[in-house]
Amino acid sequence: MIFKLEDKDKEIIDRALDEDIASGDITSEMTLDDNKPMMGEFLAKSDGIICGLDIARYIFEKLDNHIVFKSTIEDGKEVKNGDIFATVDGHVKALLKGERTALNFMQRMSGIATTTNRYIKLIGNMNCKLLDTRKTTPVLRRFEKYAVICGGGFNHRMGLYDMIIIKDNHIKANGDIKKTLDKVFTPKINIPIEIEVKNLEELKIALDYPLFRIMIDNFSFDMMKEAVRITNHRIPLEASGGINIATVNDVCKTGVDYVSCGALTHSYKSLDISFNVYEK
Repeated sequence: MIFKLEDKDKEIIDRALDEDIASGDITSEMTLDDNKPMMGEFLAKSDGIICGLDIARYIFEKLDNHIVFKSTIEDGKEVKNGDIFATVDGHVKALLKGERTALNFMQRMSGIATTTNRYIKLIGNMNCKLLDTRKTTPVLRRFEKYAVICGGGFNHRMGLYDMIIIKDNHIKANGDIKKTLDKVFTPKINIPIEIEVKNLEELKIALDYPLFRIMIDNFSFDMMKEAVRITNHRIPLEASGGINIATVNDVCKTGVDYVSCGALTHSYKSLDISFNVYEK
């Protein structure tokens, strides 16, 4: 799997490099010889799913365009504790300048991919898709949502601009759910529309509209099962609210079509990866 870096992505990575290097790596300047060739190795120190290889490649190639970056796997593939999965051949000063920034991106993205994959394994072969949310690190959303895909999940909307999701605050501001739905369906628009419902009464009202999806928020397991029965596959149902590693299997067993989980991108554990340099 390849992450196609856009200009805005490169700007974020460049800012991260500048944050770390700023006026220069004074330790390396004081202790290392210029242009000393060495080999750097990325070592997995725990089992997981790797993500962020192309970002690491970009970082090292930006610091030294003679760098040779090689990986034995692609993003989205599994590594075991002790695996060396990528190497960087180049001047030692460039390797050490890029080390921490590359690891910061890769460890976090691999952590999200690994966490997502654990959920996917718990869902198994049930006909239920795992979605992420907008609960991401500011300005790193594209990176983190890509990591979800590498773990086997699916992206919900990227932001406020690419899908209409009517939440409880929209409904409160309008007065009731029917008034809100009437307003959004009056103009003819070619944008997916989803609504969040809080109970079965709101669900029944929502089913009268040609919605893309209905989010059943913080429903009990029994309410989810009843929502599936009432809906009868007319409109896909997305379960949301407090779903975690302990509950995702039971939620999917209720028959919902989707589960969305903010924990994928806000409660993950970074994957333990180290970077070591050696004489060539």
